[in-house]
Amino acid sequence: MDFPKLKSIIEGLLFLSGEEGLSVKQMTEITEQPADIILDALNEMKRNCEEEHRGIQIIQIAGSYKLATLPDHAPYFERLAYSPSRSSLSQAALETLSIVAYRQPITRVEIEEIRGVKAERAIHTLTNKGLIEEVGRAEAIGRPILYGTTKAFLDYFGLANIKDLPEPSQFEADADSLEEETQMLFDKLDNKQLTFDDVN
Repeated sequence: MDFPKLKSIIEGLLFLSGEEGLSVKQMTEITEQPADIILDALNEMKRNCEEEHRGIQIIQIAGSYKLATLPDHAPYFERLAYSPSRSSLSQAALETLSIVAYRQPITRVEIEEIRGVKAERAIHTLTNKGLIEEVGRAEAIGRPILYGTTKAFLDYFGLANIKDLPEPSQFEADADSLEEETQMLFDKLDNKQLTFDDVN
């Protein structure tokens, strides 16, 4: 495999791995390339990001590599997070919130298996709005993050605890049940606008 292609593949893998990141060992197994070549690629990618003044960087935390934004750009990310046009939740975020609420604790991969699409952006949105949070790590390969709802979620929906959610009927993990769960959360809102300006 040529070096530019390897770097491209690694970048895609890091993007898909999201917050969890990937270890050199994992990238070695996936790409079938030696660890020293993977490290060379990662170091060159880091240099490229710096030299080209890219908006992302490659960082290493606890043995895993991941893509991250630049700390200097934090004020702009805050403006995006609190922009009035982003105060309401998208359908994707609502569906993800429903899944977390009814199936918690749950991993990102499990959420994506139920929804059938990537959930990284929705999870990021819900985490930023304080509606879901990391509640532990799953006993599985890579120790993926487990997500659950927060006190802010309970406060917003007027719930004393998670057991006060509307009881879902017995359902399989399919599109119909997902729509049913999402509708239950809509109903719980009692026709309030889906804005989260007061949730901090």
